[in-house]
Amino acid sequence: MIYRFTLISDEAEGFLREIQIDPEATFYDLHEAIIQSVGYTDDQLTSFFICDDDWEKEKEITLEEMDDNPEMDSWVMRDTRINELVEDEKQKLLYVFDIMTERCFFIELSEIITGKHMTGAKCTKKKGDAPKQLMDFNEFEAKTNAAAMDLDENFYGDQDFDMDDFDKDGFGGFDEGSGGNPYDDERY
Repeated sequence: MIYRFTLISDEAEGFLREIQIDPEATFYDLHEAIIQSVGYTDDQLTSFFICDDDWEKEKEITLEEMDDNPEMDSWVMRDTRINELVEDEKQKLLYVFDIMTERCFFIELSEIITGKHMTGAKCTKKKGDAPKQLMDFNEFEAKTNAAAMDLDENFYGDQDFDMDDFDKDGFGGFDEGSGGNPYDDERY
């Protein structure tokens, strides 16, 4: 069996990598395949996160042991096989390659190829340039602030947006004639 993962980035348009790997390989093997495919150095802390369908983080797989609490589950890349935590096609993961600024690749298990076997990992498709591995925190903050400055009256998708639409009369049922606020403290 072979897992085919697809990686994309929200900051590098046209960037795509496909990596095929033995599901018995470790997350460290996948980590190495990713950094080799994008030309990053292997001197930074990184983490994988197993995500739900909405990209919400559920489980973290760290490069180094970070948790010394035996009561808590912890996963380390070198000790965790991929198929221990990833079993289904379309499973979503994040690979955080810049811990300080939370920059990451979005990963999906795009295909489980049955009837074939491989050892290790291999990048089978490369498109576009990867984002810079590290971004100076001031540069990241400036980029984030510039993106926030792009918000205007069209941000909500309606040029006719008017805050007066959200006054107490705008929602109906909450005016004095309808019995007052349904959340009045005296009622609860």
